[in-house]
Amino acid sequence: MNKAIMTKNAPGAIGPYSQAVLADGTLYISGQLPVDPATGEFVPGGIGELTKASLNNIRAILEEAGMSMADVVKTTVFLRDMNDFAEMNAAYALFFSEPFPARAAVQVAKLPRDARVEIEAIAVHRP
Repeated sequence: MNKAIMTKNAPGAIGPYSQAVLADGTLYISGQLPVDPATGEFVPGGIGELTKASLNNIRAILEEAGMSMADVVKTTVFLRDMNDFAEMNAAYALFFSEPFPARAAVQVAKLPRDARVEIEAIAVHRP
């Protein structure tokens, strides 16, 4: 049975989808934009700050599900400009430790709300 996970500590969905869905101990987190949940606006700053904001939103959703960043097994990072990769990667590294989750990072033509970065994640509950 699938269970929608929702927290006010991360931005609400901007369409017909859940922030995350828990299915058989696996949490599928929808792409998180670098939006401050308190204001609904993008956080100020460069790609490092934007990456941190997206990952903070992921962390808030994980916490709502009783999980942590250590439970993340896979992420996908969508970048508007692959030239931002090094700065994104440096900020991303602050959120994970070994064993690092698997990851894909791709450049896309456009993201919702003209964001510069969006990150999705999959986490597995470890008893």
